[in-house]
Amino acid sequence: MRFKSTKGGSEEVDFKEAVIRGQAQNGGLYFPTEIPEISKDIIHNIKNISEQDLAYHAIHHYVDDSIPEVELNKIIEETLAFKTPLIKLDERFHVLELFHGPTLAFKDIGARFMSRCLAYFSKENNNQVTVLVATSGDTGSAVADGFFGVENVEVVILYPSGKVSAVQEKQLTTYGGNVRAIEVMGNFDDCQRLVKQAFSDTRLRETLQLTSANSINIARWLPQQFYYFNALKQWDKKEAPVISVPSGNFGNICAGILAWKSGLPVKHFIAACNVNNVVSEFLSSGNYQPKKAIPTISNAMDVGDPSNFVRIMEIFSNNIPGLKSMLSSFYYTDEDTKSGMREIKKEFNYTAEPHGAIGYMALKDYLKIYPSASGIFLETAHPVKFPDAVEEEIRIPDRLKHIMSLKKNSVKIEPDYAQLRKLLEIRN
Repeated sequence: MRFKSTKGGSEEVDFKEAVIRGQAQNGGLYFPTEIPEISKDIIHNIKNISEQDLAYHAIHHYVDDSIPEVELNKIIEETLAFKTPLIKLDERFHVLELFHGPTLAFKDIGARFMSRCLAYFSKENNNQVTVLVATSGDTGSAVADGFFGVENVEVVILYPSGKVSAVQEKQLTTYGGNVRAIEVMGNFDDCQRLVKQAFSDTRLRETLQLTSANSINIARWLPQQFYYFNALKQWDKKEAPVISVPSGNFGNICAGILAWKSGLPVKHFIAACNVNNVVSEFLSSGNYQPKKAIPTISNAMDVGDPSNFVRIMEIFSNNIPGLKSMLSSFYYTDEDTKSGMREIKKEFNYTAEPHGAIGYMALKDYLKIYPSASGIFLETAHPVKFPDAVEEEIRIPDRLKHIMSLKKNSVKIEPDYAQLRKLLEIRN
């Protein structure tokens, strides 16, 4: 399997090179030159195949010979060390819980897979890799946990000051060791812009082997297919589900659409958005217009220029009618989100956090239009991470209690690339 740049050009690389580089040299994202088709026998017998084997079938074509089969299965086993249960609320609404990992967020899957891939590659060349990542909340903590203590890997996390929850910030800033937190006096888009500037800085990259752990990196993006396959393994209806995905940088829903393109039976996808509704407006008007991110209580979705949407367009060969036939989008305000959390509690006695509530509302609105359908919404983080938004007391899981008493350790910078570059060069 080879990977090409979404910006075109003749450069193609294998899985290893794409993971280590993070981003194509011309600034594009890596995308597979072909999308493998999952055997119909696997899909037909999905309920009888282990989650581990499903994940292997979903990913091995992409990894190809970059990682031996035995090592790849070991990486998958460590990645899937926790469950992603599908909970049936009633006949029409199901929720896929993705918060049972070490940092209580869906990004644990991608971060664990990527960290173990990089650890394997670093054993081969013994060169230090610097993982540079921007986070709107959960990515950073998942990356910090996944990469903490990995030999020959340094992690630098940029997060927007004052725009992540207290629990998220503690998860970002208390690891130390090979993990550094940089607090940017701006928003997530500022953080992402600084990361992109670093990757396009050829002089810096001559001295520093940079890679990204955002979902722009294929090793973070591709393994998110795993829980879509696992959701269908647990699905108890003959008709394929509609899947509603809380969407910010669009890596998660893009992975789901890729799984569908490979043969996974899904009826339709919904991009559930907050007021950062660039894609919702695009699907409505045909005009893609990035804008400055607006802070909301669903902060992991506060993205005004989602990087991975270009990959979705690649999957559909930039055919907009084809895209619209498979993807819808709805968006909601903070007040809508709070109302959605109350409604889920009242109707199903289920406690959702803001992102999951938006996924629920989008599924509900879609099912109003198509009343014969049923579906799944994704609960992407544990409610305890959003105490200011969830209107009930949530017990902090034991595995998180210890970090709340730890001292925050971060370096503050303005959203100025020169300041970031200086920090990276000093450490190197």
